[in-house]
Amino acid sequence: MPNIMELLPNLDDREMAYVQGLIKDMNDTQARQFALAYGAKRRDPMLILLTACVGFVGFAGIHRFILDHIGMGILYLFTAGICFVGTIIDIVNYKQLAFDYNQTVAVRTAQMVRSAG
Repeated sequence: MPNIMELLPNLDDREMAYVQGLIKDMNDTQARQFALAYGAKRRDPMLILLTACVGFVGFAGIHRFILDHIGMGILYLFTAGICFVGTIIDIVNYKQLAFDYNQTVAVRTAQMVRSAG
């Protein structure tokens, strides 16, 4: 069973447990392929926090574009983060936003690795 801490040491506990559950039935080669692909695609929660904070200086919604929430990004851009309320909520919930995005990326990446090998 591959050890996710060795492959992706920068994950937080909750994300690490989720990813470990996804790769538990993979062999070492598949786990390494998963780690390379997932590491390149995942979003760091601090990136989400920093880009959400940029919403206060004039470019609201950048973090939503990074998370592939294009519709919300456009809405935030044209409404100043829905009068800054949405931006504040996203700053409070930045870890959950990143985790939700990373879960989706992890599932897609695991499916891709399993179908390739």
